[in-house]
Amino acid sequence: MLKVNEIFQTIQGEGVFTGAPAIFVRLQGCPVGCPWCDTQHTWEVALDDKAPLTAVTTKTADSAAWSDADTQEILAIFAAQGYTAKHIVITGGEPCMYDLTGLTSTLYELGYSTQIETSGTFDILCHSSTWVTVSPKIDMPGGYPILATAMQRANEIKHPIAMQKHIDLLDNLLANMPVANDTVIALQPISQKPRATELAINTCIERNWRLSLQTHKYLGIE
Repeated sequence: MLKVNEIFQTIQGEGVFTGAPAIFVRLQGCPVGCPWCDTQHTWEVALDDKAPLTAVTTKTADSAAWSDADTQEILAIFAAQGYTAKHIVITGGEPCMYDLTGLTSTLYELGYSTQIETSGTFDILCHSSTWVTVSPKIDMPGGYPILATAMQRANEIKHPIAMQKHIDLLDNLLANMPVANDTVIALQPISQKPRATELAINTCIERNWRLSLQTHKYLGIE
């Protein structure tokens, strides 16, 4: 059983799959504690917030409400809502708190592509075809270290930055935990701040990395 905060269909707004129609499965629970997190309502798994699955999947605003759901119940929601996207983004919270092998394997067998968005602080358990986006959360208040296995598994490193020290931290991480040769490295300005955006652009050009913008925020969509 997975603890689901919400399920919705939209356009993927950031990273390699920017612009792709996607169904987001947002899971509840995250102990990492990133100060700039825009989904802090997913951090705690409080029993008082447990709700029926129908209430969770018809949310109109952010809330800490969550519900247990298995793979078949998640698929039933896709069908009931009439979702047509074939790319599934499993996010959170921290989705790798859960074993995602069953969900991602079933989705793959049904013709979906899957993507996990993770902080790199938990073991990544999923189907081998799943695209793994690691946004390494370095020295966060929760005290969870980045795992070398997560960095090695990453298809994409999407690193939030606000200033040069964040790039320096990424450089140090990559030096100590190398990624695969074909891993995409992208910088994402935190909150689209102009100075952070300029720094990200210049660094990406210099290093032949990729710029990731949160285009969903520009568009005003979820």
